[in-house]
Amino acid sequence: MAPKKINNSPFRYPGGKFYARKLILESIPKHEKYCEVFAGGASIFFAKSSVSQNVLNDLDFELVNCYRIIKDNVEDLIYLLNGIPATKELHSYYKNEYQPTNNLERAFRYYYLNRTSYSGIMKTANCYFGYGDKYSMRPENWPNHLRTCSEKLSNAKLECLDFEELLYDLEEDFFLFIDPPYFNADQDKFYNCMFSKEDHYRLARTLKKLNNKFKFLITYDDCDEIREIYSWCNDILNKEWNYTIARTDDQKRNLKLSDGHIGKREKGKEIFITNYLQTEVEGLKQEKYYSDNMNQPLLTF
Repeated sequence: MAPKKINNSPFRYPGGKFYARKLILESIPKHEKYCEVFAGGASIFFAKSSVSQNVLNDLDFELVNCYRIIKDNVEDLIYLLNGIPATKELHSYYKNEYQPTNNLERAFRYYYLNRTSYSGIMKTANCYFGYGDKYSMRPENWPNHLRTCSEKLSNAKLECLDFEELLYDLEEDFFLFIDPPYFNADQDKFYNCMFSKEDHYRLARTLKKLNNKFKFLITYDDCDEIREIYSWCNDILNKEWNYTIARTDDQKRNLKLSDGHIGKREKGKEIFITNYLQTEVEGLKQEKYYSDNMNQPLLTF
């Protein structure tokens, strides 16, 4: 049977833009070269049509290694995952005891923990079991999802660089989607690679220097400091959307993070910063893939 095509990231990712995809795509101009400077779960890349050149970059080596294995060795990864259930005991084993011996095994460990952890958090101190049959993608669906992601990644270049090195290396006329960690956030809870206050200022300085080289859209938390350092941009617009924090089968138990707690609908609020006028952009449409026996888009988390 042909794989079911799904326009979702292979990963659960804290701070990802799954629920903001429509708003973001509506703000992106047409382009032939595309780069995500802080790819993370790369929800926008997977939601939009591929173009002639696609670059995904992230400083987290474990994440980028897993992307590379999904792209180039997806069947080997599927073989390692075959028959392994999503359980709290195995999550603990792969988090605390399992020792990968090569990049394929590193990708296997990363993918398994990501799919079974609360909100996809991979920071060891906060990487808790958070899988639930009702709300998580089941292991038997992982292979087809991975094959679809591998196909999508087939014409993407994967980088693991500091953003400044990446931006100076890129040729002209790329469209940049830039989704850095929030300026006011406790990043230490979620990410393996820290992004300091100075990094935020360095990003703004670099983009200002290269303003004529690229068009870009930056998503940020709304604060005075960010509005100030990007005051030279053409647009800074407030955006809002609904999202779900987390949902697991443990929701009827106590509400500790380590056990997974009930998810609830929240409002996502950010500013979209661009070096072009967003009102003059036609915008992009989200790619829609359908399962073999359903007439509605297939959404999985």
